[in-house]
Amino acid sequence: MTLIRRLNCFDAPKIKKMISYLGDNERISKGLSNEAFGLIHSMLPLKYRFLPESYILLEKKEILGLITVVPTNGNPYKMNITRLIFQQNMYDVGKRLVEFVIARFGAKGATSFKVTVDQSHEELLNLFMQGCGFRQCSYENLWKLDNFKPETGEKADFRYCQNSDAKQIAQLYNNELKNLYKPSLQRIKTEYKEPVFEGLTNFYKNRYVLEEPSNHRIVAYLSITTSDNLNFIIDMSLNDAYNVPYDEIINFALGEISRRKTTFYAFLKHRQYTVNADILEKYLHERNLNCIQTQCVLIKDFYKPIKQQENALQVFLLGENELASN
Repeated sequence: MTLIRRLNCFDAPKIKKMISYLGDNERISKGLSNEAFGLIHSMLPLKYRFLPESYILLEKKEILGLITVVPTNGNPYKMNITRLIFQQNMYDVGKRLVEFVIARFGAKGATSFKVTVDQSHEELLNLFMQGCGFRQCSYENLWKLDNFKPETGEKADFRYCQNSDAKQIAQLYNNELKNLYKPSLQRIKTEYKEPVFEGLTNFYKNRYVLEEPSNHRIVAYLSITTSDNLNFIIDMSLNDAYNVPYDEIINFALGEISRRKTTFYAFLKHRQYTVNADILEKYLHERNLNCIQTQCVLIKDFYKPIKQQENALQVFLLGENELASN
């Protein structure tokens, strides 16, 4: 008999054994142990949730797989699948776990599910796309800023981001998206507001904005994120109409990281679904930087079926149809 249920504190020894073959399994098991005590959080309505939730599939009391979902900060109706672990070659276990969380959170009001998968994992891509109905939007790359040598020593004059900036930042990000990807990847302003329970999240993020001095219009947004205080991911959104040099932005970001860490690794996120993706990629090649990771961005929209009225009359119009005038 198989069973899917929420991870609890008594599962810790079995989970540790199951993930013993993974790299950095101590950090993963510690994170899962913390999630196992979040029973009260799982009882909240979806709109109030902000922490990761993990579920396990058991057969004869043996854990065969685990999945973790995290609501998007500021928009808990957009769910992110951040972890999927299952016994070797048991792809059916992975498929059942994905289908479980889609059905569970979709029934609670979730509208979309997102996952990023390394492009080299063909079996996992097939699991999500062919097995679970996800579609591939685009790619996200990480470029390692190793021995970064800018052409200028100037730094852009960023300031710390405030909640009042959220609307402009969302517009900035959405304007960067290629039209093809806007329906799936657009963000709302609350996604750029500081979380109320920021101290309980499993990562640390600093956020900055760059303003046009004459009118205080935000022309660039920068975030620096880390989950282990060693590896830092730099992400940015820019206004096309303003020529803000990449060198100055990266110099500023590296300076902010070095203020708190003497030893660190920095990576720049390159989102291929933006209008300036090719320009940024050319710049990174010119600086002799290396792309160390490429992940496919997969999306599944969840639509709750509308209950039809009994004996409802269906009308189909064939041939030329007149457009109703308003």
